[in-house]
Amino acid sequence: MSQQVMAAPFRFAVRIAPGLALCAAVALVAWALQGVEVRWFGRAWLEALVLAILAGAVVRTVWTPGAAWTPGVAFSAKTVLEIAVVLLGLTINAQMIREAGAPLLAGVAGLVAVAILVSYGLGRALRLPPKMAMLIACGNAICGNSAIAAVAPVIGAESDDVTAAIAFTAVLGVGVVLGVPLLAHTLHLSGHAAGVFAGLTVYAVPQVLAATAPIGPLSLQIGALVKLARVLMLGPVILILSLIGFGAAKALAGEADGKAGSARPPLHHLAPWFIVGFLLLAGARSMGWTPPGLVAPASAAATVLTVVSMAALGLCVDVRALVRAGPRVSAVVTGSLVFLAVLALALIHWLAPA
Repeated sequence: MSQQVMAAPFRFAVRIAPGLALCAAVALVAWALQGVEVRWFGRAWLEALVLAILAGAVVRTVWTPGAAWTPGVAFSAKTVLEIAVVLLGLTINAQMIREAGAPLLAGVAGLVAVAILVSYGLGRALRLPPKMAMLIACGNAICGNSAIAAVAPVIGAESDDVTAAIAFTAVLGVGVVLGVPLLAHTLHLSGHAAGVFAGLTVYAVPQVLAATAPIGPLSLQIGALVKLARVLMLGPVILILSLIGFGAAKALAGEADGKAGSARPPLHHLAPWFIVGFLLLAGARSMGWTPPGLVAPASAAATVLTVVSMAALGLCVDVRALVRAGPRVSAVVTGSLVFLAVLALALIHWLAPA
């Protein structure tokens, strides 16, 4: 019996090895392409995370992986991504967020909540599937591709939904980086206000730095701080979505079975393991219980695992479904971002001293 138990992990590793290696190879191609971007243009306009999806989709277009590859690709798309979400908890530093002040923190939390609700409503109004609408809403409101990748396993999103949400969000994110300095100049925003605006609207932390650096050092510092406050909202949002998602599934199951569904839900349904892990590590980092030297390796590992997972999603994508969803997804992403920018300007006006 003990030999069978010990052999099970080995058999599982052998079963997922081909697909996992394939995803890792696609991820390496994505990093190589990102390196080419940096060498030619001085920066990566499309990050490896997005390039991995595109590269995986190209591979899937010319070749459909067979049964031998499926277990490893599925493992990479789900479990590898969940591990990455856990590691992201170590990159959250609540102390820096608290230093921004209560009014700004409350404003950021309120903005994220309203932006998610409005963006989701817009997506449903344009007849997007509920899961895709929620992915776009969270990506726009919190931190773009990273939020989409983190929320996807919580709501059980399909590969096509994740790919469409990330693809259109990534393209628009590049435009936002280019547009923030121009908009700040046009609206005569101060360095502080421009930093707040960038932190509230730009998707990724590196993109915030790229958008605020031309404005000035104060804008860069404030933008990074506000962006961290938005990222901190990811934990509560994915926990709430986990609870809401279970409630909806339970209600449907109760109707299908003809029961009221009053049994107590399993703990792992209320809070999936990777959400618990994310929150525990974020809390440990904020309390100073983790060595500072772990932050950089954890962030790097999370990035690597996320890119591998995005390669797996690309290998699962149906390009025809992506093309069909294109106009509606593009409209929702753009409309959500415009609304977010309006909310950000309103918050800046509210926080401005009398």
